[in-house]
Amino acid sequence: MNTQTAPYGAFLLRVSLGVMFVAHGLILKYFTFTLGGTAQFFESIGYPGFLAYVVFAAETLGGLALIVGFQTRLVSFALVPILIGATLVHVPNGWVFTSAGGGWEYPVFLVVAAIVQGLLIRVLIPRIGERNAVIIAALSMAISSVFYVVAGPDQGWLIFLDIPVGSL
Repeated sequence: MNTQTAPYGAFLLRVSLGVMFVAHGLILKYFTFTLGGTAQFFESIGYPGFLAYVVFAAETLGGLALIVGFQTRLVSFALVPILIGATLVHVPNGWVFTSAGGGWEYPVFLVVAAIVQGLLIRVLIPRIGERNAVIIAALSMAISSVFYVVAGPDQGWLIFLDIPVGSL
C-alpha cells in the first residue's frame, strides 16, 4: 500500500459516500419525493412509514458527518443497515441498477464501500490540511448540487446517479 497516497483515497471515499448519503436523504427523499411521499413508498413495500423519517435523518446527518469527518467509523457502520434495507428493496428487480425499479448492484456496492470506510484506520490528511479538506468537501457538494439545479428537481440527482426517471 502506498502510504503517501492512501490518505487521499480514504478522504475521497469518505467525502463521496457523504455526498451520496446527503443526496439520497436531503435531495431525493426530502426535496424530490417529499417525506410524506417517501413514507407512502415505504408502506407500499412493506416497511413502516415512520422509517422514512428515520432513514431521511440518518442519511442526511450521516452524510454530513462523513463529509466533515466526524465519527467516520461509527457513522459508516451505522449506515450499513440502511443500505442493506435498500438492497432488499431492489433484490426482486434483478442485478443491474438500470432495470425497472433499480437492481441491487448499486446498493450492494454502497454496503461494501461503507464497510471499507468503517474498517479504515483513522486517517489524517497532513499534506492537505484540515482547512483545505473542508474546502474540497464544500466544492464537492457544490459541484454535485449543479446536477440538481441544472436538470431540475424532477431529474437532477436521478440523472447524476444514472437512474431513468421514467422507471420510478
